[in-house]
Amino acid sequence: MTSVWEQLEKQVPTWLEESRKQACSGNVAAYIPELANAPREALGFTIFDNTTRIITAGDYDMRFTLQSISKVFTLLLALMDQGEAGVFSKVGMEPTGDNFNSMLKLELVDPGIPFNPLINAGAITVSSLIAGATPAEKTNRILSFFHELTGDPTLTFNDAVYRSETNTAHRNRSLAYFLKANRVLGDEVDVEEVLEVYFKHCSIEVTCSHLARMALVLAFDGTDPMTGRKLVPRRYVQIAKTFMLTCGMYNESGAFAIRSGLPAKSGVSGGILALVPGHYGIGVVGPALNTKGNSTAGVHLLETLSTAFDWSIF
Repeated sequence: MTSVWEQLEKQVPTWLEESRKQACSGNVAAYIPELANAPREALGFTIFDNTTRIITAGDYDMRFTLQSISKVFTLLLALMDQGEAGVFSKVGMEPTGDNFNSMLKLELVDPGIPFNPLINAGAITVSSLIAGATPAEKTNRILSFFHELTGDPTLTFNDAVYRSETNTAHRNRSLAYFLKANRVLGDEVDVEEVLEVYFKHCSIEVTCSHLARMALVLAFDGTDPMTGRKLVPRRYVQIAKTFMLTCGMYNESGAFAIRSGLPAKSGVSGGILALVPGHYGIGVVGPALNTKGNSTAGVHLLETLSTAFDWSIF
């Protein structure tokens, strides 16, 4: 009988090329100018299992920045630094139907804290909770965390993307100052320093293999099965995976959960980190995005795989 892994090896290249056709219905993110340079038709895929087996297909070695995918891991780091009470006194636990960069509910809904850590306002707040005396110390701790998660000590920031984000981040800057006005960011917090940390972790450059390796750690409840090291407490991984399922695909999270049933987190560079709990870590990149900010081809490929192998957690 053919194993699931053997079927994956056989089918993934074909399914990837079918999904690549979906790129024509999307557009590369242009509101961060440096991201507009990405190839619209690209689609890459990597999957790891816990025995170090790996399948790659398409443009799997393409380099791109984490963008919002980094929010899952800064949340984990903030939880390890501040605990649940410290984090959730500043951000909520609920999905929002608004766009990821909306400030609407910060004004309309009491007590004026971000609805969850994966929207921009929430991730900016979480960035302020990372331990460290300076922005450099905070960003170094974040980068070191990613080195542990990926097993790659060479991982670093894409300076061009970081500067592009910094120079055009008028809405994020507005969000941060609104958070300051609402006292979500305390009097001692320097808004520009928090934004520096936020833009830096969004601009960490990776490949699909990095995403798949990080996802594998989440799939095994915070333990890296390749090294046996416990990197994150299981409870905090549970929290992160819940947010991924309910909020990880922007305001398309419900539809993606119904169609795939996989915890996932997307970013506007076209990356998607997904996992099959207890089995696989998955990394996808496809820079052409739909109107919600998710990769058109990447979403199609993940939904195809989940349907074919009954990966839904429900």
